[in-house]
Amino acid sequence: MPYTTIHGGEMNERIKELAEQAGSTHKQNLGVYQFYSDELEKFAELIVRECVSIVENSRIEGDEGVCLVGATKCKIEQHFGVEE
Repeated sequence: MPYTTIHGGEMNERIKELAEQAGSTHKQNLGVYQFYSDELEKFAELIVRECVSIVENSRIEGDEGVCLVGATKCKIEQHFGVEE
């Protein structure tokens, strides 16, 4: 089964946590994360969900801000095909 390799040296700690949560294999001696296709898809989904969470937790005052946050959240989910 083919896999994708991503160099882990430049990832921040949260991205590394998401990679591991997605089920990737961390090859410490090589400094890389290996993902099979389903793991890579899960990794991408986790990143999108993290972005949506940041938008949801943003504080924007007034009714327009609430609409903006909701619309932005929906746009991100629709763009990446991630359902709530």
